[in-house]
Amino acid sequence: MDQFTYYDITPEILRLAGLSEQNDIIETELFTKYDVKRGLRDLNGKGVLAGLTHISDVRATEIINGESVPAHGKLFYRGYNVEDLVNGFTNENRFGFEETTYLLLFGQLPNKDELANFQKMLATYRTLPTSFVRDIIMKAPSRDMMNTLARSVLTLYSYDDRADDTSLPNVLRQCLQLISLFPLLSIYGYQAYSHYHDGNSLFIHQPVPEYSTAENILHILRPDGKFTPLEAKILDIALVLHMEHGGGNNSSFTTHVVTSSLTDTYSTIAAAIGSLKGPRHGGANIKVVQMFEEMKKEVSDWTDDEEISAYLKKLLHKEAFDHAGLIYGVGHAIYSKSDPRAVIFRSFVEKLSVEKGLHKEFELYAAVERLAPRIIAEERKMYKGVSINVDFYSGFVYHMLGLPMELYTPIFAIARISGWSAHRLEELANNGKIIRPAYKPVIEDQDYITLDNR
Repeated sequence: MDQFTYYDITPEILRLAGLSEQNDIIETELFTKYDVKRGLRDLNGKGVLAGLTHISDVRATEIINGESVPAHGKLFYRGYNVEDLVNGFTNENRFGFEETTYLLLFGQLPNKDELANFQKMLATYRTLPTSFVRDIIMKAPSRDMMNTLARSVLTLYSYDDRADDTSLPNVLRQCLQLISLFPLLSIYGYQAYSHYHDGNSLFIHQPVPEYSTAENILHILRPDGKFTPLEAKILDIALVLHMEHGGGNNSSFTTHVVTSSLTDTYSTIAAAIGSLKGPRHGGANIKVVQMFEEMKKEVSDWTDDEEISAYLKKLLHKEAFDHAGLIYGVGHAIYSKSDPRAVIFRSFVEKLSVEKGLHKEFELYAAVERLAPRIIAEERKMYKGVSINVDFYSGFVYHMLGLPMELYTPIFAIARISGWSAHRLEELANNGKIIRPAYKPVIEDQDYITLDNR
């Protein structure tokens, strides 16, 4: 395969980069002076109100005696508590991703016939254009699966005769196709890279129409195509818990912003993928797994609270792992007392750890879940409490399922495409203005200087 030539970072590039940084840094006190909410969040971590949505609600406070105080987190999809949704489909022993996708897109839960028809529709759309895998995915495979996914999405534009039609029926059709195709695009992209760069055998399984999204992910990925009912069930729950988290999360807000320009669906979703790829958004569960791999080597007794606590303090003091001063998987921009997704996930994770013979690892995770908030509170000045977030256990689940780390963030995208689609449809339905917040210039006017006098 021909390689594009990348040039080294020369001393001149370093000098110019320094010049750019020098003239781009804005004094911190100016943000306070002009009451600018950095990251569109105030000092208490509350997001600046930028829009209205029917799709979901993220709650982390309650009103007591007229004051807003931290509370255990709750997440609602179209007014339904996610905990109730998960309990509903797990108690009735069915998969929930397709049902919850229907809810997010159309605002109501489907009946049996509506759900069956919707599942058949998604199965019908789960087919890539002829030779797409060979000509697009397998040529120039990327080492990063999110880049592969974004490239594949953008390329699908060329196969769509109505790619620029932003009418709601056409956009819905495009979104349903992308929801159906994301597992194929992600997994085939990984298999192509693994084959060409690591020399692994190449196998391409076709999706099974009768399988759920979770079942098809495991079937397509594994050489033998086999999985246990518990494996598929827990992956399905992971997809449901990751599929939506309010209009203000970075990738969903990106979807609103880009949609408001009336660009096409493929460009919009590719932009959302680019947002989710960032380690501050979708890549956190990878860091959690890597952190625990080092912890398991450094902590000799996984049942010793004092030894575990000492390692956690090293993390905060930038003396361990990646020296970033973070305990990954602990803390959230909104939730303080608890992340409802992590609470829901925990019991299912423990069941899988027993099936996989990894219960000792689960107990280590549970110990960190218990100890980390206290240690962070002792070591850091905080305006709100902390608890584990959904990334804390999701990476461990993917590890137990044998998913390659390269697919952790694409699995997030496979789930979140349902939420992105709902937000795109909502933005178009309301026919709002192009989203353009204000930025205040904080530089003085300059008199022009001729070239000879500079």
